[in-house]
Amino acid sequence: MIRVGRLFSYPVKSCAGIELNTAQVTATGLAWDRRWMVVGGDGAFLSQREHPRLALVRVRLVEGCLVLSAPRRAEIPVALDRDASVTTRVRVWGDECEALDEGRAAAGWFSELLGATARLVRLAGDDARPLGTPSAQPGDRVSFADAYPFLLLSEASLDGLNRRLALPVPIDRFRPNIVVAGCGSHAEDGWRQLRMGDVDFRVVKACARCVITTTDQETAERGPEPLRTLATYRLRDGKVLFGQNLIHGGTGTISVGDPVIVLGSRQVSERS
Repeated sequence: MIRVGRLFSYPVKSCAGIELNTAQVTATGLAWDRRWMVVGGDGAFLSQREHPRLALVRVRLVEGCLVLSAPRRAEIPVALDRDASVTTRVRVWGDECEALDEGRAAAGWFSELLGATARLVRLAGDDARPLGTPSAQPGDRVSFADAYPFLLLSEASLDGLNRRLALPVPIDRFRPNIVVAGCGSHAEDGWRQLRMGDVDFRVVKACARCVITTTDQETAERGPEPLRTLATYRLRDGKVLFGQNLIHGGTGTISVGDPVIVLGSRQVSERS
């Protein structure tokens, strides 16, 4: 039986994730997923692509606060109930949307960590960022994720990659929301519609991988792998594809162990 093997939410874009046993699916994706992000002075998002030290930031949600920590830095709490009346414009790739600035203390904390001007912002609301991709339907929303509400990857696909590597890499290199177990390597490439828990999903686009996959999430150090090896067998039209992007059709709950019901699929010829 194909099942949900692991669940991850990433409250701050490009920072460490939180592993969950049960997760609420909201209008924009998993609860709290990419509700915050770090932006530069021009309002454009900052990520591990240019600032790998973001990988070192750990997050917790406790007692009405987002708590941030990093090596050799004091923890800083960010209240979840800050005033939402004043917003600012921020940018994620080509999208502009409304966000709430989390204040000077958080800005100073991230600026010192990164050695660059930075501010922490929070999504202004579930309606703040409509999904603007060709596969979007009216009413689809997304948080500060790059483009889609969910990223799915199978355990078998990671195992297939690790068999090719001299040093295996953990799942956190790929930052999935949903990890599925019990299927074949890259079976997800052929899926088109799924049900997990009480939520339906559309599988809309393979995920093109970037330099973030080469960043050790514990040390922020970089090397050529696993992107170099992935390119030997997962290169399509100049892009390295690994995992699938999903759009959900409603709200509900997903739990580890839930069956993954494939409602629609297609034949694929890609090598695995």
